[in-house]
Amino acid sequence: MSTDSDIIRRSRDDARAFAELYDRHARPITGFAIRRVGEHAADDIVNETFLTAFRRLSAYDLRQESALPWLFGIASNMVRRHRAQEARHWRVLAQLPAWREEPGDDTEGSDRALDARRELARLAPAIGSLSMRDREALLLYATGELTYDEIARALGVPVGTIRSRLNRVRRHIAAHGVPRAALVSTESEGTE
Repeated sequence: MSTDSDIIRRSRDDARAFAELYDRHARPITGFAIRRVGEHAADDIVNETFLTAFRRLSAYDLRQESALPWLFGIASNMVRRHRAQEARHWRVLAQLPAWREEPGDDTEGSDRALDARRELARLAPAIGSLSMRDREALLLYATGELTYDEIARALGVPVGTIRSRLNRVRRHIAAHGVPRAALVSTESEGTE
């Protein structure tokens, strides 16, 4: 079986050889990405990781037989970039005036959508100022509609860690003027 450095050496002359490196390491990189950013963004992280690795083949130290640490390093940079962009998104959203209602046939649905937009605009400054880990837990809970156990599995952390993070999020958002009752889980807090 060839080493990763052998594959990279061949890839420098024949781009098709790089597929072997992808086949060998896509799974652990995907698992890492899912744990760090969730399934919604993991594919982008994996694709960017391998594209960046391909572009940097000439810089790879061929004395290193395994490329996995190198790939994890690239993936970590992609995760940081993704999270920084997400934080910028929330900060920009916080600066925008509340969205205006768009015309539609479903008045009740439009009212709900408008209420959701107003609430999101009100929460955006608080969400944007959360740490990446806390924001990730909140978004998995609120937009992914995952239970505490599911969030813990998605992020590869104990469920108690998720309880702590979401409790910290509730306190943080309440400090920004959102009533705690609006942030309490429909599940019993002690059993999530």
